[in-house]
Amino acid sequence: MEIVRELPLDQILLGDSVRLMRMLPAASVHCVFADPPYNLQLRGELRRPDDSLVDGVDDDWDRFTDFAAYDAFTRDWLGECRRLLRKDGTLWVIGTYHNIFRIGAILQDLGFWVLNDVIWRKSNPMPNFRGRRFTNAHETLIWAARSRDSRHRFNYRAMKALNDDLQMRSDWFIPLCTGPERLRNMHGLKLHPTQKPEALLHRVLLASTAPADIVLDPFAGTGTTAAVAKRLGRHFIGIERHPAYAEAAIGRVRHTSVSSEDGLATTQSRREVPRVPFGSLVERGLVPVGTTLHDRQRRVSAIVTADGSVVAGATRGSIHKVGAVVQNAPSCNGWTFWHFERDGRLLPLDDLRGALGRDPAE
Repeated sequence: MEIVRELPLDQILLGDSVRLMRMLPAASVHCVFADPPYNLQLRGELRRPDDSLVDGVDDDWDRFTDFAAYDAFTRDWLGECRRLLRKDGTLWVIGTYHNIFRIGAILQDLGFWVLNDVIWRKSNPMPNFRGRRFTNAHETLIWAARSRDSRHRFNYRAMKALNDDLQMRSDWFIPLCTGPERLRNMHGLKLHPTQKPEALLHRVLLASTAPADIVLDPFAGTGTTAAVAKRLGRHFIGIERHPAYAEAAIGRVRHTSVSSEDGLATTQSRREVPRVPFGSLVERGLVPVGTTLHDRQRRVSAIVTADGSVVAGATRGSIHKVGAVVQNAPSCNGWTFWHFERDGRLLPLDDLRGALGRDPAE
């Protein structure tokens, strides 16, 4: 089998997921999102039922499940995903009670390190028509790092900003895919029975990837992952075995616009903010000697000196030390405590750290 030497970026590949993944080079993608077939089997054929059947499934469906075959299939595709992930990459997999527990055990056996399980709570679930079980109103996502030693990406501050400045929880209340977003065939019927909402993938990719990262979807369906990845400035590789789904995904991606460069910027996590001394801002002229710094309420102030220290009354030292003293606090983050004035507005020193890579005349 000939190995693909260059990644087929921003393409939807038609064919078997495991076979095509084996043609890709190891350690080549940053993130995987997988929505694999449910663990439902009828007369030997793995199927994705439509939404009503999923919610109305009964014991007759469970009886036809071949666990050994499904487990072997799961080990194959998860093993390839792990091979393709970079050392610090992460995998998301979504499923229902039919398959998610078996997938979770197998991915742990393969060496993945579970970071979170996330509950996607559907605001508009399909009812259970037979009345023999609870309405199936959620699906489970497992988020896992490639290994326990991975330094995985989590855009914590971006998630907090997305959630009205509150920590993002592991239960997500998002509607099913409906209305114009739901792709339909020429007869007006749902083209794909389990098309995921773009809002769900937006949150997944925003949380765990950066612009220009490569996202793999081995069960691409009608291209939700690919479309959202493109819109967010990420590269994608989608694999789909169903010709009609692949064709729809290609058309969908073609009509998806890439966000502007400014729109792709997200709130940085603290470890992504450059670690620079305050004196660097002074010597570059970004904070001139003699500048008066204030706290946000203008209750206290300090003067910037030529060596990068600041003076407040009889206290002289770093922005952190002096900030702690004027507050009578054990410690202080001077970058966020101290503010400088520009055009009549007080802005935190933290805003200037990103300017060190630019020419000070800009």
